[in-house]
Amino acid sequence: MFNSLSDRLTATFKNLRGKGRLSEADIDATVREIRRALLEADVAVPVVREFTAVIKERALGAEVSEALNPGQQVVKIVNEELQNVLGGETRRINLAKTGPTVIMLAGLQGAGKTTLAGKLGKWLTDQGHKPVLVASDLQRPNAVTQLKVVGERAGVAVFAPEPGATSEFDDPTGDPVKVARDGVDFARSKLYDVVIVDTAGRLGIDQALMNQARDIRDAVDPDEVLFVIDAMIGQDAVNTAKAFDEGVDFTGVVLSKLDGDARGGAALSVRAVTGKPIMFASTGEGVRDFEQFHPDRMASRILDMGDVLTLIEQAERQWDKTEAERMAKKFTDQEDFTFEDFLAQMQQLRKMGSMKKMLAMMPGAAGMREQLENFDEREIDRVEAIVRSMTPHERVAPKIINGSRRARIARGSGVTVSEVNQLMERFAQAQKMMKRLASGQGVPGMPGGIPGMGRGGAAKKGKAKKKGSRSGNPAKRAQEQAALASGQKPAAKGSAFGTQGKDLDAESLNLPKGFEKFLGK
Repeated sequence: MFNSLSDRLTATFKNLRGKGRLSEADIDATVREIRRALLEADVAVPVVREFTAVIKERALGAEVSEALNPGQQVVKIVNEELQNVLGGETRRINLAKTGPTVIMLAGLQGAGKTTLAGKLGKWLTDQGHKPVLVASDLQRPNAVTQLKVVGERAGVAVFAPEPGATSEFDDPTGDPVKVARDGVDFARSKLYDVVIVDTAGRLGIDQALMNQARDIRDAVDPDEVLFVIDAMIGQDAVNTAKAFDEGVDFTGVVLSKLDGDARGGAALSVRAVTGKPIMFASTGEGVRDFEQFHPDRMASRILDMGDVLTLIEQAERQWDKTEAERMAKKFTDQEDFTFEDFLAQMQQLRKMGSMKKMLAMMPGAAGMREQLENFDEREIDRVEAIVRSMTPHERVAPKIINGSRRARIARGSGVTVSEVNQLMERFAQAQKMMKRLASGQGVPGMPGGIPGMGRGGAAKKGKAKKKGSRSGNPAKRAQEQAALASGQKPAAKGSAFGTQGKDLDAESLNLPKGFEKFLGK
C-alpha cells in the first residue's frame, strides 16, 4: 500500500546521510521532498500542510542543530510526527462492563463490511471472546447469504432471521432495525459476549443510508461504531469520512484492502481529518488477514524500518512451542539438521501466513522489493513436494541420495532433477551454517559466536574438561601437576619473576638439579 511513499521518503533521507551539519537550505529541500511524497500518495492537502509545517519547525530547532547525527534526528522527527498523524497510541475496543459488547459496522457498499465482520469475529475468537454476527443488511442482494458463508469460514455464529433480497429486482423484506435489536437479545440469551452488527451500505452517500444507520444505532446503543473505509479510494475518503462522522458519529475506523496497490493517502488523512482513531486493518482476503492497527508500527513500515514486533506476535500465536523446544535441544546438542526438521520448520512458517508479507515486515525490505514482488509462493509448495517424495531414511540421511534416487524424487514431485540438485546444495549449506552456529563459530562474515557453545565456551555436553597444566615453564608445570595429584588446588599464578612471595619446597617437588632458581628463592 505505502510502497511509493516509502520509496520517496527513503530516497529523501539518503541525501542527509554523512552530513555533520544541516543548513536551512538542506532542511527546506528535505521538507519539500516530503511534501511532494505525501501529495503523490493522495494525502489530503490540509494534512500535508500541517504535517510539513511541524517537521520544518522541529528540524530548525535545537534538537537537530545540536545532534551528533542530524540526518538521523530528522528521520526520528518524521517518524514521531507520522505516529501522531496516524493516531499516536493504539486504540483498543471498549468492552461493555455488563451484557454483550455491541459493535456496529458502517460504510459505503463495496468497502468490505460483510467480509470484515467475519474477520473481526475470527480475531475476537482468537482473543478468547464468543462473538455472533447479526445480518442487518437486508437490502443488498445475497448479503445475508454472504454473511452466513463468511461466518462459517471464520467459525463464528450468525443470527439471520430474515433472508433479505436475493436479487436486484427483489424488494427487501424485513426490518433491519428489528433484526439488529433481536440480535442483541439473542446474544444475551445465548451468552455471546460480543455482537457484530453488519449494516447496509450504498453506492454513494445519501440520506436514506444515514437515517437507517442512525436508527440501528439508537436501537442497539453500540459500544463501538466502526467506520469501514476502502483504503484505495484516495482523496474521496476524506469526504466520505466526514459525512459518516456527522451522520452516525462513529468511534473508530477500519481500513480494508490495505494490501492493495493504491497510494495509501486515506490512512494518513482520515485520522487527521475526523480525529477518530484507526483501530483495525484488513490486509488480505483470508479470514486471518486482519490485525490491530498500531500507529508506531505503521510509521516504521512507511519509513522502511520494518515491523518486527508484529512478526514476533504472529510467530508466538502460530508457532508450536513443543516443536520449538525440540529444535532448540537439537541445536544445543549439535545434532545434524535433517530434511525432517526442514519440513517441520516449513510447516511452522506456512501457519504464519504469506512468506512475502513476512519478509516485507523486515527492516530494509524496500531494498529488495523487486525480489519480493517476483517471489513465487508456489516455490514453497514445490520444495515441500520434493522433500515429501523422499523416503524416511533419505530425509534423515541425505548423503545416500545418489543420481538414481534424485531422478526418482524428481519424478515423484513433478520437478526436474536440476531443481532437486539445487535444493540438495542449499540444504547442505544450511547444514553447515547450523553446525557453525551450534559450535559457536558464528555465521561467516558476522562477528562473534554463541556464548557458552563451541570454541571459547563450555565443553561439549557429556565431555569433561581435561585437567592438567599447560604451562611452558617446566618447574611451574611440575608444581601444578604435583598439586593435582595430591588433591590440592594448584598454587596461585605468579609473575614471570617469582611466585608472589610464597615459599616453595623444592625437594618435595622432585625437580631436576638446578631448577630451584626458577622458583624465585
